[in-house]
Amino acid sequence: MKRIATLAIAATLSLPAFAAPETYGLDANHTFTSFSYSHFGYSIQQSRFDKTTGSVTIDRAAKTGSADITIDVKSVSTGSEAFNGHLKGDGFFDADKFPTATYKSTGFKFDGDKLASIDGNLTIKGVTKPATLTVTNFHCMPHPMSKKDACGANATTKIKRSDFNLGKYVPNVGDEVTITVAIEAVKQ
Repeated sequence: MKRIATLAIAATLSLPAFAAPETYGLDANHTFTSFSYSHFGYSIQQSRFDKTTGSVTIDRAAKTGSADITIDVKSVSTGSEAFNGHLKGDGFFDADKFPTATYKSTGFKFDGDKLASIDGNLTIKGVTKPATLTVTNFHCMPHPMSKKDACGANATTKIKRSDFNLGKYVPNVGDEVTITVAIEAVKQ
């Protein structure tokens, strides 16, 4: 009987721990949302927002999660202060009236153990549309400097800016916009 009890305890200790949802806060110094579009067919212009905040909760064992991301539209950064002001104006982001854009997930999809995509709703200028982020990179590990658990990801989606009342100068300035989110987040 004593041997059976010892074996039962040993077996219990050797079982993998059941994972639980873990919440990660976005690292403001390493999380950026960028966007690119065709400018009169001459070039693909790339710009970004310097302030993106939020959190991601993930349960890798259950293959579920949620993401809540807020983009400070007033932090748009094109490399030109004049053009930043143009994009913040009412013809584009109307940043005084709509200072943030948000992405709220509705579901995570995994390919095996790898996060493959995130379904959710993107809200820009008060207009909400479904958007799926395709995850091109996802990695979790202890951060080598802070020694805290951290996760990072890169994800993209394509939208039509005219769907969000951002259609000024379409079709000369491309209607299709690629949004890329680079996230690094630390476990809370």
